[in-house]
Amino acid sequence: MKLTRGKITELVNEPGCEHNHSHAGQPNKKACKQQAQPGAAQGGCAFDGASIALVPITDAAHLVHGPIACSGNSWGSRGSLSSGPVTYKTGFTTDLTENDIIFGGEKRLYQAIAQIVKHHQPAAVFVYSTCVTALIGDDLDAVCEAAAQKFGTPVIPVHAAGFVGSKNLGNRLAGEALLDHVVGTAEPEYTTPYDINLIGEYNIAGEMWNVIPLLEKVGIRVLSKITGDARYQEICYAHRAKLNVMICSKALINMARKMEEKYGIPFIEESFYGIDDMNRCLRNIAEKFGDPALKQRVEKLIASENAALDQKLAPYRSRLKGKRVVLYTGGVKSWSIISAAKDLGIEVVATSTKKSTEEDKARIKQLLGKDGITIEKGSPQELLKVIEQTGADLLIAGGRNQYTALKARVPFLDINQERHHAYAGYEGMIEMAKELEEALYSPIWEQLRTPAPWETGKGEQSPVTSDQLTVTSANLRPGGFRQKHSSQS
Repeated sequence: MKLTRGKITELVNEPGCEHNHSHAGQPNKKACKQQAQPGAAQGGCAFDGASIALVPITDAAHLVHGPIACSGNSWGSRGSLSSGPVTYKTGFTTDLTENDIIFGGEKRLYQAIAQIVKHHQPAAVFVYSTCVTALIGDDLDAVCEAAAQKFGTPVIPVHAAGFVGSKNLGNRLAGEALLDHVVGTAEPEYTTPYDINLIGEYNIAGEMWNVIPLLEKVGIRVLSKITGDARYQEICYAHRAKLNVMICSKALINMARKMEEKYGIPFIEESFYGIDDMNRCLRNIAEKFGDPALKQRVEKLIASENAALDQKLAPYRSRLKGKRVVLYTGGVKSWSIISAAKDLGIEVVATSTKKSTEEDKARIKQLLGKDGITIEKGSPQELLKVIEQTGADLLIAGGRNQYTALKARVPFLDINQERHHAYAGYEGMIEMAKELEEALYSPIWEQLRTPAPWETGKGEQSPVTSDQLTVTSANLRPGGFRQKHSSQS
């Protein structure tokens, strides 16, 4: 895939994305069509977005072609887990020098691929362009093709230089790389009538392991995971699935739409967070297959899981009921976590609409009600204002907002990629309830909100006079001094 202006325009104007649909006769000019300002890296660049989407392919090597500063492996701090290979956790870079930039880095790239194949034997090598290598004009496609033929290992170029756009555009460029070089290049050993792909699910904290067993209980097989806990080979035969289930509405929508056009695979968008959403997900998948026996199995599973869950959640619900939280996250979680919170008796009084599609926003309004507050840009000042205004008991957000919660003296729960707890599926609801209860009822918050003695005047003491305290050379000791009382005391 050559990265041209036409390709970028095509992805920015992705027809499957709700941001590009007109509403009430007015064209939509938000979100995807907004281009990042040059030099503005906050929120992630296209390179970051591409690596986020592809690095969870666990048995592949991910080689960053550029200066070493670009080679930070963000999944080292994210909780995307693997049930097997851990090749994806090793960061590889060509570490370009000034000479390489002047004379070209293609030879260095070829040597790096050769070294990776020799010493690590990955299932495939993904090569990421960066701003520098895109500017100097290194021919990624030619080098990757030559290396693949020489070493017999698939080498996939990923054209997602940081300056071409936002992190979301990088997600889509990653999807294009999979469509152009991976999907459709192999066949599965066998297929079933109930094969599905999960798209936009990255197995954060092992969340997929809460969901896949549920699907297997009713006879639904996850053929390919794109890309959490994925193996390269399974993505090669993803075109044989009967249904694509989108978990993140923005990340890889172009991939789902193009697979429908090319292979006739329909797609639906679902959420694994919350009891109602998990129930709905199972029912919608069964409805798409149209098999009465499958629907019956799904209903039986839902009844069994919900009955067991009600018992396990009862003690948590009694302690969480009526608590008010502010939710600041993005995409599908901006509404799916509201549903999960309601299942626990918690009231979400405000949520963000950052990175949310128009469909997401419609769901948010429906779930929040007329009094709910939507946050477009959640600066620390804005979040502090909303917490005070709503009297919130808790802030649920990404890790970098924990210090905002401390300033507001309210508990905090991490909901983004860096978390270490799985909240998806029915088991995830129990884990979420446990974490929420522990955060809300930690004794530290009562102590933190208690005024300090010098603020109330209760801790004031009379000053020490000179005749009560004499400091001489004999009194001095390492680390301080001791009191010497008068003879009258």
